[in-house]
Amino acid sequence: MSLNSLEEIATYIVSEGKGILAADESNPTCGKRFDSIGVESTEANRRDYREMLFRASGMQDNIGGVILFDETIRQSSKDGTSLVDIIKDQGALPGIKVDKGLQPLNESSEEVVTQGLEGLNERCKEYVALGARFTKWRAVIRIGEGMPSDECIDANMKALADYAKVVQDNGMVPMVEPEVLMEGSHSIEDCFNASDRSLKSLFRHLNENGVNIKGTILKPSMVTSGSTAAEQASVDEVAKRTLECLIANVPAELPGITFLSGGQSDILATAHLDAMNKIGGFSWKLSFSYGRALQSPALKAWKGKYENMFISQDALSHRALMNKMAALGQWDSSLEDQ
Repeated sequence: MSLNSLEEIATYIVSEGKGILAADESNPTCGKRFDSIGVESTEANRRDYREMLFRASGMQDNIGGVILFDETIRQSSKDGTSLVDIIKDQGALPGIKVDKGLQPLNESSEEVVTQGLEGLNERCKEYVALGARFTKWRAVIRIGEGMPSDECIDANMKALADYAKVVQDNGMVPMVEPEVLMEGSHSIEDCFNASDRSLKSLFRHLNENGVNIKGTILKPSMVTSGSTAAEQASVDEVAKRTLECLIANVPAELPGITFLSGGQSDILATAHLDAMNKIGGFSWKLSFSYGRALQSPALKAWKGKYENMFISQDALSHRALMNKMAALGQWDSSLEDQ
């Protein structure tokens, strides 16, 4: 694949309904997922699990990029093939999470800001040498009493813009992820307002930093009701409100928006994406960058046993295809039973 410019890389990842497999769980998060199926979270088990996902036949044509954790981008399979090469052989581009997690915004605050700018340039140079073509940085915005504050939004969006500039200077495409958390009892209107303010601040800071929008991918959360809200918005309302927020704030020249699933069930994340693409009326590709919503059925099928490998790969392949159909606005719940 001879993709040289940032624009070519970003456009390829979301071309023809393709989306992103988020496999960048930290070791503690991976440990929790393995606990749920009774598997010990060792380096070898994490490698075997991810290698199994990356070799699934449904990676082909459905997945344009894979976000990796630092450990994974350095690993090789049992036969000595690097996991990066396995991903490339499937027609996907390897990416890497480069942020260093969250710290409190200030001593008394429940709000957080993402860290990792220190040494980022050096890390990017190493990741390019290891084969990465794009990167990811996650900002976390909480909704609650007095939250999100302007201070929290601006600190996180400035960090995203500073990160994006460093990444582009190193020849990789930055994914910018301003996640508005679903956790809480807030209304869809509260989520809309937090998302709207975050996106306005993000694109202002990106432009001030001279970031090339055509060589950037946005990974936002959808505009939903809080996870514990008494009243849950319908699929159609989530689709309409999310699109309204994006159309008001996201420049037309951005090549792709790849949603995070943010705790939604695998089917609901697919249904929301499909509903938005059926509405249409936007210039960017609207696709997916799912972790749990792609991996969950595969993880449950695997149970850490070699003999379950093909069932597990089939589960991932099915979800990848369903989400591609949704990214094309061609999904229907009846397809889930076939």
